[in-house]
Amino acid sequence: MQRTLIILGIAIIIIGFGWPWLSKLPIGRLPGDIIIDRPNMKVYIPITTMVLISIVISIVTYILRR
Repeated sequence: MQRTLIILGIAIIIIGFGWPWLSKLPIGRLPGDIIIDRPNMKVYIPITTMVLISIVISIVTYILRR
């Protein structure tokens, strides 16, 4: 558990430092993401992005557990 928390913390730090470059990637604006933009309300449902991130996390955890 300690190793997992340390790896998770390091990953969060790396993502934090890389955020200026990561925000330029098209993640979050993929086909299949639903955006409802009304005058008083904006709803964003990133279905495709969530599936893609889930697949990547599953592959990474599979590789780390091997």
